[in-house]
Amino acid sequence: MRIIISGGGTGGHIYPAVTIAKAIQALAADSEILFVGTKLGMEADIVPKEGFNFAGIESRGFERHLSLDTVRTVFTTMKGLGQSIGVVRRFKPDIVIGTGGYVCGPVLLAASLMGIPTMIQEQNVIPGVTNKILSRFVKKVAVGYPEAAKFFGKQQDKVVVTGNPVRPDVISANRNGGIKELGLADDKLTILVAGGSRGARAINKAMVEVYRSLAGRKDIQVLHATGQSEYNNMVGFLEEAGIDVDKAGNISVVPYLYNMPQALAVADVAVFRAGAVGLAELTVRGIPAVLIPYPYAAENHQEFNARVLESHGAAIVIKDSELTGGRLAEVLDKLVNDRARLGEMSALSRQMGQPEAAATIARLAAKLADSL
Repeated sequence: MRIIISGGGTGGHIYPAVTIAKAIQALAADSEILFVGTKLGMEADIVPKEGFNFAGIESRGFERHLSLDTVRTVFTTMKGLGQSIGVVRRFKPDIVIGTGGYVCGPVLLAASLMGIPTMIQEQNVIPGVTNKILSRFVKKVAVGYPEAAKFFGKQQDKVVVTGNPVRPDVISANRNGGIKELGLADDKLTILVAGGSRGARAINKAMVEVYRSLAGRKDIQVLHATGQSEYNNMVGFLEEAGIDVDKAGNISVVPYLYNMPQALAVADVAVFRAGAVGLAELTVRGIPAVLIPYPYAAENHQEFNARVLESHGAAIVIKDSELTGGRLAEVLDKLVNDRARLGEMSALSRQMGQPEAAATIARLAAKLADSL
């Protein structure tokens, strides 16, 4: 089986693509996979490091208003479509899969026009513009949330609810190994705080107030990834507040977590943004969460993602505009001191988890490829 996978722009599109690719390899070891992305995007760096062949094309996202940039984007997109047709002709795939980002547009459109089976995977409750357009051309739409189906309008008959793909090491990581690797105590409730790879200044600032109440507690520990660009700011916030994390003994503040699967394995509560990949990882691990959706995400999709978990009883949502240190401290205090509720939230979160999502998508892709 020969497969082209396209996705780029953000880790939320790239990592699901990599996870799906590995699931396809597990299903059919002789599969040949080619990633197609933008030449200057994150995918050009990440994908080859994951061991997959990569082809770069030119592509740009459309502005939401008419401008000179819109005209440039049209020309770039047409050029990318031509490049995509060339890539598809040379590689001769049995199926083409898109995981989101504007680069998917010309790649999947080219494949569809050439009669090759195509499929998109939409991670969010609110589909992206590119995926909404592509749904008219593709054979199947794999969605992470049942709630996403209605947003595809007349294309709902193509929708298959698969859940969002989660890295195998997130599922397989164990608490004891995580405790040892991260240097944490094994007899304390663990709060994991992370605002994404670039961090979230609003969450970091709010955590200062949380630390006023939690510093030095013998039954609770905090593992806080600030984001590389926000680490020095966080250190400054703590110094201004007179909080010495070394003396506290139960607070670990780091710029970035390279071993997030292990961190998730030890977490009893999480404070997160609401990107689809992060939420999928929380639910497969059954981790109760306090979610602060990123307010500038396209179509406000992070809040819609978060509200789904909240409606299932797996999370508490605080809007970014309503986030204060006092509010976050109050919510966390109630949670950590109510172990029964944490247990209920954990069970409800796990019920939402889809650990087999990547394998389900791989089987769907194989079935579509066979139809060729």
